[in-house]
Amino acid sequence: MKTSKRIYTVEFREEAVRMVLQQQVSVPEVARRLEMPDKTLARWVLDARNGSQRRVSVGLGERKSPSVSELQMEVSKLRAENSRLKMEREILKKATAFFVGESQ
Repeated sequence: MKTSKRIYTVEFREEAVRMVLQQQVSVPEVARRLEMPDKTLARWVLDARNGSQRRVSVGLGERKSPSVSELQMEVSKLRAENSRLKMEREILKKATAFFVGESQ
C-alpha cells in the first residue's frame, strides 16, 4: 500500500520534539500517538539536539512548512487517542468472549 508523503508544519514538529525531550516520552510512543513514522521523529529529535532545523523543499526553492493551528494539533492527538481506544476495545471484546466461554 503506497501512502502519500505527509508534510508536517514547523509547529507540529516542535511539539513532537518537545514531547520527547521535555516530557521524556519515548520516540516510538510519541510517533504512535501522533500517527507518524518513528524514524521521522527520531531524525527531528536528532536535529533538535544538534541545533539544526530542516526545511521542506518545494519546487525549486526551499521554505518552511506552513503553520499548524492548535485545532489541527488537537485533531491529530484525538485521532491517535481514538486509534488506541479502538485497539483497547477490541482487546476487551476478545477477553470478554474468552471468559464467557470459560464460565460455561
